[in-house]
Amino acid sequence: MKKTTIAETGFLGAAVLSASLTALILIFMLFLGFPLFRGGYIITLLTTPWNPDKGLFGIYPMLAGTLSMVLLSLCWAFPLSLGASALISVIAPPGFAKFCKKTVQMMTGIPTVIYGFVGVFLLVPFVREMFASGSGMSILSASLMLSMVISPTMILIFTDTFESLPAAYSAAADALGASPVQKFVYVILPYSRRGIFAGLILSVGRAMGDTLIALMLAGNAVAVPGSILDSARTLTAHIALVIAADFDSIEFKTIFAAGLVLYVFTASLILLVRIIGGTGMKNR
Repeated sequence: MKKTTIAETGFLGAAVLSASLTALILIFMLFLGFPLFRGGYIITLLTTPWNPDKGLFGIYPMLAGTLSMVLLSLCWAFPLSLGASALISVIAPPGFAKFCKKTVQMMTGIPTVIYGFVGVFLLVPFVREMFASGSGMSILSASLMLSMVISPTMILIFTDTFESLPAAYSAAADALGASPVQKFVYVILPYSRRGIFAGLILSVGRAMGDTLIALMLAGNAVAVPGSILDSARTLTAHIALVIAADFDSIEFKTIFAAGLVLYVFTASLILLVRIIGGTGMKNR
């Protein structure tokens, strides 16, 4: 009993510390970015282009680049992750399924810079030769490699959700003579819809927060992309590239606007996952 109390106190303390640090980070960004809020300048930053020569320091192109890259990476990663999760949880023999799951778990530990190097030396030349357009450093290249970064996490979340199916549901499907594919489509998927949605949301947050893939493969052009073959700069890459600017300049202050956008978006995603999780538990 005493050990349980100590453990609960420790977890509570860790939770309070984590929440306090998160709040302090927000306060820090608001304090340093305060000049942006005077006179509504923050709205100007979010809606205007980036052209320092003309005194324009808007982060709208970075917002567009970030959303384009994240959404395209989800288009590649979601079907791949869903299929791999179905293979591991339902279709494959137990031995092969265990091997696949261990491999995916190992992939989550690979540093992002390794994916970046593979993209620079293999994927970028392939895209350049395939489409004969530009340098190959584009939204397409970055989104393809970013999908490889977020897929392992998505696969593990989906797999855990599929494997949480009550035994009675699985037994009922087997008793009705359902094939593994039929059981997956008509029983597992409807049951797991909240877990799938939560996995998607967390993957969006993971993709938005990545810096190295965008920095190494997207080309970092400060313009609103017109196609997936165009170069683009994301919010995280913008922070990494501009952080060396003069501390008192508006250019430097824009990194706090970018940071606040990422902070609010990520916090909203986490809150949404919590709401979905709470609703799912009540319904079960």
